[in-house]
Amino acid sequence: MNITFRWYGKDNDSVSLEHIKQIPGVKGIVWGLHDKPVGEVWEVGEIQSEVKHIQSYGFHTDVVESVNIHESIKLGNAEAASYIENYKQTIRNLSQVGVKVICYNFMPVFDWTRTEMYHPLDDGSTALFFEKAKVENMDPQKLISMVAESSEYTLPGWEPEKLDRIAELFEEYKEVDTEQLWRNLETFLTEILPVAEECNIKMAIHPDDPPWSIFGLPRIMNKAESYERLLKISNSPSNCLTFCSGSMGASPTNDMVEIAEKYADRSPFAHIRNVKIFDNGDFVETSHYTQEGSIDIKNVVRAFHQQNYTGYVRPDHGRHIFGEVCRPGYGLYDRALGVMYLLGLWDAYENEKVGAQ
Repeated sequence: MNITFRWYGKDNDSVSLEHIKQIPGVKGIVWGLHDKPVGEVWEVGEIQSEVKHIQSYGFHTDVVESVNIHESIKLGNAEAASYIENYKQTIRNLSQVGVKVICYNFMPVFDWTRTEMYHPLDDGSTALFFEKAKVENMDPQKLISMVAESSEYTLPGWEPEKLDRIAELFEEYKEVDTEQLWRNLETFLTEILPVAEECNIKMAIHPDDPPWSIFGLPRIMNKAESYERLLKISNSPSNCLTFCSGSMGASPTNDMVEIAEKYADRSPFAHIRNVKIFDNGDFVETSHYTQEGSIDIKNVVRAFHQQNYTGYVRPDHGRHIFGEVCRPGYGLYDRALGVMYLLGLWDAYENEKVGAQ
């Protein structure tokens, strides 16, 4: 596996490339142009500038997360075609610097959703927390305000230009049910996959986070059956998945070991993290350590190892530990511990294989 680390840019992250370089085993930076309005073309010059800066520290820049999708494409409205053309051009431009994987999602309006950004844990750390009942009874505008006030850094999927027209978007989505959202995704993929294939880029869709509907909005990437349906849309080698143990795993009905066993070969990019799920549907993000959460991380990694996985893996959200002040879920220290846990598991399985020979 090719260990990577997500980074939000020198002006938009508390973590520096100098510090990431000190984590053993990290080969690449998962990056993006996070100041670009959603839907605009990523120009070659600005791509090259970011890539050159990252590569100057010895990292590869093979994975981009995310080239977010404009709401017009998800809605399938009259403006969708022009935004799809912009997306195609961004794919072409990214291919010029050797990008291999683009992670994206198809969640309407809201990207990842939590009700608490710094929930206190028993060990004195804090973590992202989702309280199901609160979301079910909360005004969406209140959630937006809470998230906006939670961090001095921009939060992907919560772009101001989108959130400023939230009431309008909710009105437009009244016409979009689950089946229509699937049709709009199929339209998008039918258009962009030939370009991605031409550019030798894998389009890896990220599951919904959390993996169920919120505020009555349709969500479609939330279980193994979703993956099956997605892969039937096109047999293009560029039609791929982002495996995320924490997002899809927040639903206890999803067996993440089984999903890893079945879909590792269609997942060029993997997010591995743990969550603790409560009986009432709440969940909190924990360390990566298997015993601290509800996801069997050690056997997720074993499933990847058994398939000789060579794709890109990153530690996903971490706790905020050692007094670190950082963007929610994306501090340095706990994700660094996550890297070492994942590498430790991988090394142990390598030793098992050698011993069995």
